[in-house]
Amino acid sequence: MLRKIISGLFCLAVAASALTSCGKEAGGTGTENTAGTTAVTTAATDMTAATTQPVTVENVDIANFTAPQKGDTIVEMKIKDYGTVKFRLFPEYADKGVENFVELAKKGYYDGLKFHRVIKDFMIQGGDPNGTGTGGESIWGGRFDGGTDPHLIHVAGALAYANSGSTATDGSQFYVVTGEKYTDEMFASLAEKKYFFSDNAKKLYKEVGGAPWLDGGYTVFGQVIDGLDVIFKVQNVSVDAQSAMPYKDVIMESVTVGEYDGSDIRWYIEDYDAFDPDEIKKATGRENLTIANFTAPKEGEKIVSLKVKGYDKEVKIKLFPEYSEKGVENFVTLAERGYYDGLTFHRVIKDFMIQGGDPNGDGTGGECIYEKGFDDNYTDPHLIHAAGAVAYANSGSTASNGSQFYIVTGTVYPMEQLQGYNSEGYDFTDNEMEVYSTNGGAPWLDGSYTVFGQVFDGLDVVFKIQETETGNNDKPVDDVIIEKVTVTDYDGSDVHWNIKDYN
Repeated sequence: MLRKIISGLFCLAVAASALTSCGKEAGGTGTENTAGTTAVTTAATDMTAATTQPVTVENVDIANFTAPQKGDTIVEMKIKDYGTVKFRLFPEYADKGVENFVELAKKGYYDGLKFHRVIKDFMIQGGDPNGTGTGGESIWGGRFDGGTDPHLIHVAGALAYANSGSTATDGSQFYVVTGEKYTDEMFASLAEKKYFFSDNAKKLYKEVGGAPWLDGGYTVFGQVIDGLDVIFKVQNVSVDAQSAMPYKDVIMESVTVGEYDGSDIRWYIEDYDAFDPDEIKKATGRENLTIANFTAPKEGEKIVSLKVKGYDKEVKIKLFPEYSEKGVENFVTLAERGYYDGLTFHRVIKDFMIQGGDPNGDGTGGECIYEKGFDDNYTDPHLIHAAGAVAYANSGSTASNGSQFYIVTGTVYPMEQLQGYNSEGYDFTDNEMEVYSTNGGAPWLDGSYTVFGQVFDGLDVVFKIQETETGNNDKPVDDVIIEKVTVTDYDGSDVHWNIKDYN
């Protein structure tokens, strides 16, 4: 889809917003396109006027693919589950940009951060300690001006800083370009929007691809010399359609500074083995594990029963301490203290989930039983977001779990649709697809939220609650009250996993 958008110049500004580094001070939205070209500074002020006179852009040599000398400083980035990427740096054209990145890397600033925004056929973006695109700073504190240089352009593999409207707002956030190959027709369309390029730049964009319309608006300071296939694999992860944030974190395990040892350089994606859609699964080590959600409780096993005001039947939940020890302990302890009694389901979204457990009743409160909170930041792949799954809401990672929880309703996905998603780079296993095509759920949540239980009776109550009329922030117009949550032993009664099991 992005390929069609860019090719048709339908919404360049939307794609450019993916590179926005929105600090609180800047408050930028990225909706105003400032990424013209080096020679044309009026591109943002007149995006619709046709070109009336030929425009000549200085035909400088493009430096992106000049090989480093043995002993030159390079950067190695190890991306968890994917591999290592090596970058050549260009201090001769982007001295402050290189200095900032190298010094941050030496401090370990990037270690453990994630790529928070990924857009296929465009770029992958990371370097924000908040993990949302709202944070980060330079080695000088705050932002700096990295400038631009026409010798460095946005070809595939280019390394550049995200900004909040100009290069004067460069910080720690960066992106690596994937892009697409351009044609003469596409460049003609860009010219109609007052984007002009040198012959040397056009030649490279046709041969190796990239994102040419970013030139002149962002500080390019490096280029991938090995591991470009890793970047292209990452760009195929499944992401939230609105935020472009991967559903499963893509983490930089380490970013280190070293010296170029003269090893082979592979600038172009064609230098690597052909991309296989199954490579995502192989890279992440995804196994076709047995899904545990529908494992029946054993007689005498501890379960939770949830009574909702106005409903005769209780919602009964099987717990999975073997896969979510802290999650179960937290929920059970809070329930036994009466913490949830009288609280509401403050957020209800049909065909998605019902959420509760906040004493403030608006999604802003709640706490866990642990002094230092949930610090394991782990989810178990045996438990997924099938309809009836019970999981903790969080504020960016599972380490921020508290008392708030949700119960999934979701939708049923035809097997053909899930297989189609996999062919586009998603990574659902066969067992996961079987569950989502049979029971339904919200598969895009897997890997980011702690699932710790599954409704085995009373799922019809949950599905009735999701029909509740809601107002602002998906809050029910009339309170949906949790009268009581009790912890009891399973008595061997019938289990009903699927909504089809109910009248």
